[in-house]
Amino acid sequence: MTRPVRLSDVAAVAKTSTKTASRVINGDPRVSADTRGRVERAVVDLGYRVDVLARSLRRGVDDAIGVLVPSIGDPFFASALHEIEQSGRARGIQVIIASIPQDPDQERRAVEGLLARRVAGLIIAPSSADYRFLAATTTPVVFLDRVPLGVAAETVMVDDRAGARMVVHHLASFGHRRIALIGDAREVPTSKARRDGYLQALQELGLAVDPELDRSDCADARRAFDQTFALLDLPNPPTAIFSGRAETSLGVARALHRRGRTDIAMASFDDFALAEILEPAITVTDHDPHTLAHFAMERLLARLDGAAFEPGEHLLPLQVITRGSGELRPLHVVPDSAALGVGA
Repeated sequence: MTRPVRLSDVAAVAKTSTKTASRVINGDPRVSADTRGRVERAVVDLGYRVDVLARSLRRGVDDAIGVLVPSIGDPFFASALHEIEQSGRARGIQVIIASIPQDPDQERRAVEGLLARRVAGLIIAPSSADYRFLAATTTPVVFLDRVPLGVAAETVMVDDRAGARMVVHHLASFGHRRIALIGDAREVPTSKARRDGYLQALQELGLAVDPELDRSDCADARRAFDQTFALLDLPNPPTAIFSGRAETSLGVARALHRRGRTDIAMASFDDFALAEILEPAITVTDHDPHTLAHFAMERLLARLDGAAFEPGEHLLPLQVITRGSGELRPLHVVPDSAALGVGA
């Protein structure tokens, strides 16, 4: 019986070091295209397969990573989980998924439970816990979409405040002066940042801040649906709605179509299923969960392979994807002094 192909064999054929070959196999981006090509050809030619058991024993941890998100039912996090699972499967890594309710104690217990299982690393979308309890851990952790409280961390995210500000300016450029916000609870860091961006844009545009238009208490699509109905029933309803995330956007879009109000402009911070085929199609930001999750996974794999901890925020760019709903103009234009809340 011939012995199994080893990583050192791949490195020898590719004319590189074993460490560099390992980086290529683990998806580390810090390898030149030429070297990557040589290693990948050697892997195919030799029929190399990662020895998962040997790698686990060598590290003293399970060959698995833990992923914690606030909700597996949220469209954004469901897409992110799919990307992480796909990436893990391609590298022979198991992915253990847990959801973390907005309860600091339960969130901490969920994280500690995965650490107790000796997972190789963690990807966490934090909710409400103070993460200083992770300060002494040697397990690599990458945070997704949200900066954790209490600990220096490596976070893959977008600039939520700037993105929300950009969306409100976009809606206002089409003549809207009463722009409502449908968002999650203000205690959620991303929701707070997006609300701050919404308020900043209103201030910059000289628009009145009307508390009736700020519905930052929508934890799910059903609540967003009900709050959209409430907005439409106001004596002076909004002409545009900014939805702060995919989950709330599902409720807003459903409510607008249920009421036949396709004249109300709408823009969503996240994209979501069927957004392109609605009429009008929904204008969104390109806050792509697949891209964020892929980058987070690459950073975690690089850390597992010995890359240095890089505390700080890896900010991915955002832009508005115009599809029609965010470019609708108000049917009735209010005189500027009243619309802009001059003197308010």
